[in-house]
Amino acid sequence: MQQAGASGSETEVTWEDQQNINKFGRLNNRLHELDDEIKIAKETKENLEDASNELILTDEETVRFQIGEVFAHVPKDDVESKIEEMQEATSNNLEKLQEEKESIVAQMAELKKILYGKFKDSINLEED
Repeated sequence: MQQAGASGSETEVTWEDQQNINKFGRLNNRLHELDDEIKIAKETKENLEDASNELILTDEETVRFQIGEVFAHVPKDDVESKIEEMQEATSNNLEKLQEEKESIVAQMAELKKILYGKFKDSINLEED
């Protein structure tokens, strides 16, 4: 497989180059998925903080707590501890997702350097 260069010369695309291009594409797709997951995790974290704040303001001993699709009357103390657990789990998940994103960005930067080094302007790895 050949790809025309910007200067009119042709650069041969080796099997290894194709593997790098494919890997870049997979990493790019995962990066977009991670962006969506991070956005959802941040929204969940904010919702849990709001719920915790509302729980502090309530005077009732039992509150309605959503479990799946139903609401159950649960003691306030149990709900507070459950929300704290959920906040911690969400924070840990968010941190893990952000670390994975950093790793992917670093891998993509390395692949860009390799691919642009060989193909120069013949390849476009930037998003429009």
